[in-house]
Amino acid sequence: MSSLPPRAGRRCQSPLNSLHATVYFSPDYAEELAGLGIENPRAAYFAGRAAAMGAVGPGPVAASFYNFRHGLIAEHLPAVWRTASPDAVLAARLRSVDTTLRRLLGEETLASDEMAEAARLALRATEGCTRHARPLYAAHADLPVPEQPHLAFWHAATLLREHRGDGHLAALLDLELDPVEALVSHTATGKGMARRWVLATRGWEQSDWDAAAERLQKRGLLAADGELTEAGAALRAELEDRTDRLDRAPYELLGDHDVARLTELAKGFVVTAALAGGFPADLVGKG
Repeated sequence: MSSLPPRAGRRCQSPLNSLHATVYFSPDYAEELAGLGIENPRAAYFAGRAAAMGAVGPGPVAASFYNFRHGLIAEHLPAVWRTASPDAVLAARLRSVDTTLRRLLGEETLASDEMAEAARLALRATEGCTRHARPLYAAHADLPVPEQPHLAFWHAATLLREHRGDGHLAALLDLELDPVEALVSHTATGKGMARRWVLATRGWEQSDWDAAAERLQKRGLLAADGELTEAGAALRAELEDRTDRLDRAPYELLGDHDVARLTELAKGFVVTAALAGGFPADLVGKG
């Protein structure tokens, strides 16, 4: 049994995940990758997130990213590594994290005791993570921890984000949700990425979306109007509960008090980032 309140780890990981994601919406990231010769936004995303695994091809990326179409990934990998090495991409990504957080949070926040505290707590939580069967986490765990507190915090947030994400994929497989079904059912909750963003970034067509929706309807998980049925809502809840169980170790190691404090700090940073325009306004929803 967990010693933490229900969903405490999930509530903590949510703003950490959002903080991690600021870099991929940042013009600073696009500028840094373009400086390496990687100008296509999709190529930049795949390279930046996959670089910790080395000069991989589309197979490992499709497996570890889960909900992107393999054919889309293959348009950019492994070709992107002929333009820039994984080490160069990782360095460019970290530079863009620095400029992005400085712009969104401000110099005073980056130099604050609260940022140093958040970095310390998040790094402590990562000591509870495990590498086995978690390829994206394990790859990032082999990277050095940056010295500056705001970069160390982002690094730790990334580790915690990928650790939960790797476990989430295991839960998706166990509940028999394929990549597009996972996207459709998540969007149907109203908390996932809006359909227009899915279709614009994941490489799927409207026909793929419609076919996945039909499969979910046949399983009794999705209604004809695109809303989750009672069974569909229960399955999504079970998915998150299983993900929580697979991801509980970092937060149990940190303990109730420090998890609550890390959650408070991370939420404050994310609210500041959001108010500064760190995320697209139409990112989440059903449209």
